Amino acid sequence: MTALSRPHPPHLIVAATLLLVLLQGSTAADGGGFGADYSKLSVIIIPGFASTQLRAWSMLNCAYSPLNFNPLDLVWLDTTKLLSAVNCWLKCMWLDPYNQTDHPECKSRPDSGLSAITELDPGYITGPLSSVWKDWIKWCIEFGIEANAIIAVPYDWRLSPSMLEERDLYFHRLKLIFETAHKLRGGPSLVFAHSLGNNVFRYFLEWLKLEIAPKQYMQWLDKHIHAYFAVGAPLLGSIETVKATLSGQTFGLPISEGTARLLSNSFASSLWMMPFSKYCRADNAYTKHFSGMSRHGHQTYHCEDQEFRSKFSGFPTNIINIELPSIRGLEAYPSVAEITQTNLSTMECGLPTQLSFSAREIADGTFFKATEDYDPDSKRLFYQLEKSYHGDPVLNPLTPWDRPPIKNIFCIYGIDSKTEVGYYFAPSGKPYPDNWIITDIIFEVEGSLFSRSGDLVEGNPGAASGDETVPYHSLSWCKNWLGSRVNITRAPQQSLLIRYLTAKRGPLRDEDCYWDYGKARCAWAEYCEYRYVFGDVHLGQSCRLRNSSAQMMLHYL
Repeated sequence: MTALSRPHPPHLIVAATLLLVLLQGSTAADGGGFGADYSKLSVIIIPGFASTQLRAWSMLNCAYSPLNFNPLDLVWLDTTKLLSAVNCWLKCMWLDPYNQTDHPECKSRPDSGLSAITELDPGYITGPLSSVWKDWIKWCIEFGIEANAIIAVPYDWRLSPSMLEERDLYFHRLKLIFETAHKLRGGPSLVFAHSLGNNVFRYFLEWLKLEIAPKQYMQWLDKHIHAYFAVGAPLLGSIETVKATLSGQTFGLPISEGTARLLSNSFASSLWMMPFSKYCRADNAYTKHFSGMSRHGHQTYHCEDQEFRSKFSGFPTNIINIELPSIRGLEAYPSVAEITQTNLSTMECGLPTQLSFSAREIADGTFFKATEDYDPDSKRLFYQLEKSYHGDPVLNPLTPWDRPPIKNIFCIYGIDSKTEVGYYFAPSGKPYPDNWIITDIIFEVEGSLFSRSGDLVEGNPGAASGDETVPYHSLSWCKNWLGSRVNITRAPQQSLLIRYLTAKRGPLRDEDCYWDYGKARCAWAEYCEYRYVFGDVHLGQSCRLRNSSAQMMLHYL
């Protein structure tokens, strides 16, 4: 997920490194199909949650504000309009929680091209703070990949997978992008998917099975996809999605948590990254299709015996621990007006109920059914869960992902960061949407579980902790794709990484050259030379790339 206050994801640096290694180490014998001519390769980027710009597709006059929304105006993310016209901005972002249609007064659509994923809020100050893929694209170009070979495939990250196809024909367009890239460059593509983008790519692979003949499926994949880079993939879901659903998560934006909750719960995609059990699966839509069964029937959700013998659905602990009030219905989440008119002395007192829910009980809807009398969002979310996920005609995304049939797969994620794995919720006494408060948080930290207060917590901690957003249990699911043959590579620190990359590719610009004081000359003698230019203030600044005959001619043309 993207946050204004978070630095550039470090695993994208590792992804760029692996891309370079792949380009230098692959040969025709690998089955690449493009020989050693890497100019034939294309790079397809599928961004993550909230990592694509959204632009207005309608006009909206904002009362009490000099700023209005016009077609093609930036919506996600324009912090200026968010601060000055928040109600208008919310209308352009909001979707109907039942049918995923736009607000009657405003609608937004994803931008296109690389500019849609480089910086969410371009600007002198906001640009670097909202940078997503900008540096990564710059690294790829420095490594020698042509700029026009890098193709971004933005999407409306608010929608469920079926709505992406129904409204925007996204998966049809993605298939055409792969085929067009192959025709233009003559070789397969490298797929880079980050965060929710991995879920999107998984759905595309399943959708593709139903679009082309079975005998041509593997041929199509081998022809159009050489490698898949799964970057920070929430393969078994993300725990932070639960927090966003119940109490709201602002991601550094200047809005209240209640407003963030209202907005997030209007998106069907908020359920796409819900945690789920690795022991529970659904009927295979591909098998149902060719056996003559309806593609539009409800998929059966069934679990292995191991799910009921083990604790916590394989996760370190129960994900939700919630205290339900003794009263039900509207009284459990009154409005502000109702609170001011209520005579508290006449209310009956009762003991609250403490319930805990595992990943399975979240994914199968048990949690939402249990809380539908205490929270108005529970009914809407359960409806969307049944319609868009359990009833999806292509795939139930809330099931474990088997290894995709792609030749080369790189699973890249961060570890050993303090990551949230469980929450304790209680009624806040405030009106909806602020009716829940987090009373405690369970973290995984390098193989141990701790509460927010610092106390050690019992559970089933993993061998490591996650990347601060997704727990290790979910990130590391891809290890099951290769059985016992798993290569684990730890990335070096940044200073060593840059030195390693430079050693691999050699200097490409004057800034890569520097003065070697041990040898009293410019380093990289085969690439760099000492050439003073008026204004240089130190020896390293005078080290520049050697002039080739072609470069010399450019000075005279």
